[in-house]
Amino acid sequence: MDRSDKQQQQLSLAKSSRQQRNNEWIFRDVPSDITIQVNGGAFSLHKFPLVSRSGRIRKLVAEHRDSDISRVELLNLPGGAESFELAAKFCYGINFEITSGNVAQLCCASDYLEMTEEFSKDNLGSRAEEYLECIVCKNLEMCVEVLLQCESLLPLADELKIVSRCIDAIASKACVEQIASSFSRLEYSSSGRLHMNRQAKCDGDWWIEDLSVLRVDLYQRVITAMKCRGVRPESIGASLVNYAQKELTKKSSLWNPSGQTKVDVIPASTGHEKLVVETIVGLLPVEKLVVPITFLFGLLRSAVMLDCTIACRLDLERRIGSQLDIATLDDLLIPSFKHAGDTLFDVDTVHRILVNFSQQDDSEEDMEDGSVFESDSPHSPSQTALFKVSKLLDNYLAEIAPDANLKLAKFLVIADALPEHARTVHDGLYRAIDIYLKAHQGLSDTDKKKLCKMIDFQKLSQEAGAHAAQNERLPLQSIVQVLYFEQIRLRNSLGCSGEDEPKPMHQSWRISSGALSAAMSPRDNYASLRRENRELKLELARLRMRLNDLEREHVCMKRDMEKSNSRKFMSSFSKKLGKLSFFGHSSSRASTSPSRQSYRTDSKVIERTCASTD
Repeated sequence: MDRSDKQQQQLSLAKSSRQQRNNEWIFRDVPSDITIQVNGGAFSLHKFPLVSRSGRIRKLVAEHRDSDISRVELLNLPGGAESFELAAKFCYGINFEITSGNVAQLCCASDYLEMTEEFSKDNLGSRAEEYLECIVCKNLEMCVEVLLQCESLLPLADELKIVSRCIDAIASKACVEQIASSFSRLEYSSSGRLHMNRQAKCDGDWWIEDLSVLRVDLYQRVITAMKCRGVRPESIGASLVNYAQKELTKKSSLWNPSGQTKVDVIPASTGHEKLVVETIVGLLPVEKLVVPITFLFGLLRSAVMLDCTIACRLDLERRIGSQLDIATLDDLLIPSFKHAGDTLFDVDTVHRILVNFSQQDDSEEDMEDGSVFESDSPHSPSQTALFKVSKLLDNYLAEIAPDANLKLAKFLVIADALPEHARTVHDGLYRAIDIYLKAHQGLSDTDKKKLCKMIDFQKLSQEAGAHAAQNERLPLQSIVQVLYFEQIRLRNSLGCSGEDEPKPMHQSWRISSGALSAAMSPRDNYASLRRENRELKLELARLRMRLNDLEREHVCMKRDMEKSNSRKFMSSFSKKLGKLSFFGHSSSRASTSPSRQSYRTDSKVIERTCASTD
């Protein structure tokens, strides 16, 4: 027996059982004179009890008085045969119980059958309305049950204001419950002041689980009414999280943060999930931190996968960007639900989130304080958020760098999404760029230079600098910069005083230190970096001249080795090392004077060299 045959058999059994029930409450000693057909079911009844209560049946019988009508078909009766059976029992004076499970059907059926006070006193319509107002609207759980019944009774249930009355009752009841719960959490402190105990369990949100059974359109109307009544945003957020988890976890691929499966075609069956995501995003409170940021990222993954509206995705990206400093690396790893030739992770979405974070950070700083210097100080909350996001971004770059399909332009855009003063240490950025160079060995020298320009080698730690000095994947120019800054670091570690150093370079090194660079405003930091760039070019030109001197002295030393004995050679070697003073450190006054003299005599040549490079 196939599926259709089983369904037909079940329908026939239901009809036979209904007919058997009808025979139990109709008059057996009086033969029936009218048959009512409702949604395929037939009721053999009597005209008099029906026309005495139902205005619709009275009109139908009166229209066919001459033909003595014996069969009436009621099309589109709300609630179907089950509702008509209860209405017919009421017409026959048979008692039955009105409950929250059938009151909505009775209200709609009585309106359809015109069972009002106009045709009979205390008719079915007034009885159902009285139960709805006096019993159902006083109880939140019963209102939810009535709304569940109204899902199949729309739009008539909405026209009769059954839905709106239940929604208003739910919102009012939830608001009252929260107020009562807040009063129960009030207590006196040791100083005698009245305050609210934050650690006490809030019992005013028990309705969250009840609302999760509603259909999405009715749920949306309930939450909107609660917002208007002043229900706490935290409670609204908790309800949204609970509803989303129930509706979207039915398909694990929609709510799996670690899922990285690419989807080329979205099934048509996901229309419901798409509606749920868009509805929940539209209901999110405007306040921050009322829902976990992991939940927002879960919504964003679902919105990308389900191809939700652009407004929905942009709203989620804006909300995430406003609290990106509390996100984790797993949150940022959004799979790319596009064609197989694209990147493994959705880099474009993350870039827009970073832009939202930067813009939000700047706007909040301007609103909080007009002084840019104070708002950019390392101790301000916004600067702390910048530090956290910069570390998160460097870890994200290291995670996406091995992707063979990740283009250099996208990598650079992500790496440059934050302002320069966001990073005090460039170890994480250097690690990510090194991973990218290792995974993309076919890059040209020009592309490698573009990558390495992102790194401030002065902000590398000693371990990272040592690694970079021996990294063959870096361009030669970058290695020279690393060696130069390692020389300065070694010179400072040996205790060289500031008088032994050229003053411009000493100031440049201080400005480029992590703490001071972070404390400066972006405008001043940019000006200092320009000055530092010019000084760096001067020092590099000076370093080239010293290297040339070293090569000439090396040739001379080889010549001396051939002509003189070992004693003369050693004395000549020591004298020449003293003249070179490569690291600029000596204990005697005579050893420092040549370097100063060389610095003065070579300054004009260096300036001309740097001018030509500019």
